[in-house]
Amino acid sequence: MIPVERQFSLPHIQLSGLSWGEPTSEPVLALHGWLDNAASFYRLAPLLQPRYVLAPDLAGHGRSAHRPSGTPYYIWDHLIDLLALLDALELSRVHLVGHSMGAGIAALLAAVAPERVGSVVLLDGLAPLTTPAEQSPAQMAQALRQRTRLPGRLQRVYAHRDEAVMARANSRFPVPLDAAQQLAARALSETETGWQWHTDPCLVLPSVLRLTEAQVSEFLKVIRAPVCLCLAERGIATAQTHQLAQCVEGIQVECLPGGHHFHLEQASVAAVAASVNRHLSADGSVGV
Repeated sequence: MIPVERQFSLPHIQLSGLSWGEPTSEPVLALHGWLDNAASFYRLAPLLQPRYVLAPDLAGHGRSAHRPSGTPYYIWDHLIDLLALLDALELSRVHLVGHSMGAGIAALLAAVAPERVGSVVLLDGLAPLTTPAEQSPAQMAQALRQRTRLPGRLQRVYAHRDEAVMARANSRFPVPLDAAQQLAARALSETETGWQWHTDPCLVLPSVLRLTEAQVSEFLKVIRAPVCLCLAERGIATAQTHQLAQCVEGIQVECLPGGHHFHLEQASVAAVAASVNRHLSADGSVGV
């Protein structure tokens, strides 16, 4: 199934994305992880039929606009973007499927806008990163120091496009080569000197402020939509992940084969799709 390129002119920002299926079908909002983009769902989305899967490039990612210069990227700001997107598309209620950082965004959205969320599937992620309260001053100081150095930091330029693709395939969280090509297609630009990632470089800066674990647990406790947490056998779950999962009422936890990007791996995507479809079917239609 060939995805449809989408453009969304919201009151405060321009977002891009991809969609699969018919807009009149049951809507699923798919949220990608940090430094990825909508192409993160190119394998999974076609397996979620007959639903309408909408995957935006989050702000600063893929082909979406960057936030104004000097503006930090806070995870909760994505909630403003996504609620504006749902309003623009006149989608009163959707299912959420989020991977990694997208899972943390999905959890927050389900907590603060329960009337807009029918169910939630979290892929190898559960909640935003946290910082202990006593470490917040050091966290902020470090983030501000690095932010002042950003203008002088040179972005890497690749002589050939394939070099950038290989760098993405073999990054901290590796993805198959064909998946890296799909992700790069939305995040690489050719310049006079070579190929560069046009993802906002501010995204790699440490957060100026993070929620504490106690705060995150309170968000998770108020989620009332059915939640399925799919963890990868070779994923990034920690003891904190399992501890926080206990805060979500009635949560279903499944362990599936594959690495952190198991939804992009040919050998594991079918199992991921089966879990997502089973959860969505069990929780009924959200309406359009």
